[in-house]
Formats: sequence, structure tokens, C-alpha cells
Amino acid sequence: MGLAAGARTLAGMGELIPLFPLGRPLFPGAVLPLQIFEPRYRRLIRDLMALPEHGDRRFFGVVAIRQGWEVERVAPAAALYDIGCTARLRRVQAQPDGGFRVVTVGGERFRLLDVVVGEEPPYLQAEVEWLAEEEAAEEAAGDVASVADGSAGALPSVDDLATEVARGSLDVLARGVGDLFTRYVAEVADLGAGATGDEAEAAVRLAAAADDPSALSWLVASSALLTTEDRQALLAESATRRRLAVESRLLRRELTLLQTLGAVPAPLQQFTSPMTVN
Repeated sequence: MGLAAGARTLAGMGELIPLFPLGRPLFPGAVLPLQIFEPRYRRLIRDLMALPEHGDRRFFGVVAIRQGWEVERVAPAAALYDIGCTARLRRVQAQPDGGFRVVTVGGERFRLLDVVVGEEPPYLQAEVEWLAEEEAAEEAAGDVASVADGSAGALPSVDDLATEVARGSLDVLARGVGDLFTRYVAEVADLGAGATGDEAEAAVRLAAAADDPSALSWLVASSALLTTEDRQALLAESATRRRLAVESRLLRRELTLLQTLGAVPAPLQQFTSPMTVN
């Protein structure tokens, strides 16, 4: 039996979704190509492709594996970080050997509640709860309040003014992080033996996210050459403002290390979402 067309739950708790552990976390909006060759994950892709093409269920959850842990040799829930992100199918190319090349895009974040191991289906499944962005919830609440209480021509309230100031400070913070990230990419490129193509690619992606603080924060989180622990902390942060503030500190730290040590911690090619195998 494959995946049901609708959401499934366990004991009325979290939602049950397919799970795909990887060596690094996935972030909302990040492109993740995968080469699928293991039989159980071939089955996963076939199950997803059997769902309605224009539905919203063609996804699986990506959770990073803790360093040094092997999922198959310990309790899966203990081997995985507890915050993950869905990978939504965007392109699937069948291979002559029965495998697939797929392109996915990071979607919604979730918290891992439990891992389900079984023979049918053969791949892991996860019981999850969905995580919301704090700013989105606050803005929606503000919109409802303005409709209920506002009137044409009314002077802005103290709360309205505070909201405008907060949004302005968020834009300032985002511009600061964008500037730091530009310097960081250039520094890595200078130390990466002329990898100017990757620097140009990073610059294009930064320009596309420049007017969206949330998108910018996810771009930096997915592109900077950070430790898995740093990336997981950013993925777990639900407020864009706090995420950007952490990234500002991390980028300053990384710039200092780059300038002091004169070496990059990993190839610059990580800036451009390489093909990942399962």
C-alpha cells in the first residue's frame, strides 16, 4: 500500500509523512537535487508520483542525520535532529536502471515527534507537527485587527507606529546581513582559487532575495559554509528577525576566521546546490 492522498495521523497526534534522512538540513526555498537509487526510496518516489499531480501531497520530509550516527544501527529518532523541512517534488526524471533524478524545493518546517519503521511501506515515516513563522502569524493578527478596528482617515495608533518602526528595523537588519553575506562570498571566492562563477551565482541569488528578509535569511542559512549545528539552530528559529540577528553574528565570526586563517572550510561549490545522492 502506498501513500494516502490525504494527511494521515497517529493516535490523533502529529501528521504522518514520508521521511528522507540526509547529511545536512534543507531550508525553505532551497533547491535540492537528488539521485535516487536505493529500492526503498525508488518506492517512495513512485508512491509520490501516484498522487494527484496538482495536489499538495507530493513531498517528503528531510531531516539531518546527527554526525557520527548511523540511522540503521540505532533508534532512528535518536540518530536524527528534531527539526526538518519538507522537500516538494518539482521535477522527476526516470533512469534506465529504475532509479530517478529528482529536483525538489524546500517547503514547510516541522518538528519530528516520532519515527515509524515498517516493512510496508519500506521507507521511514515520521510523525510531525508543523512549525509556523512567527512574523507571519503576527502580521495576520495585525491585519485582522486593522479590519475590525480601523476606519477611513483615522490617525495611526501607537501600535501602528510601533509596527512600522519594527518593520523598518527589520529592513535595516536584512540590509546589514546582505552586505555581510556579499563580503563573505567575495572572501571565500578570493580564497577559492578564482571560483568566480560560484561568486556570480551567489550574487544573483542574493539579488533575488534582497527585498524579502525571510527569503534572505533562508538563503544565507543554506549557502554559508556553516556547521550542521549552526544550520540546525537557524532552521529551528521561527522568527526572521532573530534568525537574521544570529546570521549577522555568524557571518562576522566566519569573516574573522577566513581573514585570520586564510583558508575556506569547504569547497565554494557548496554555494550552488550540488547533486546529492541518497
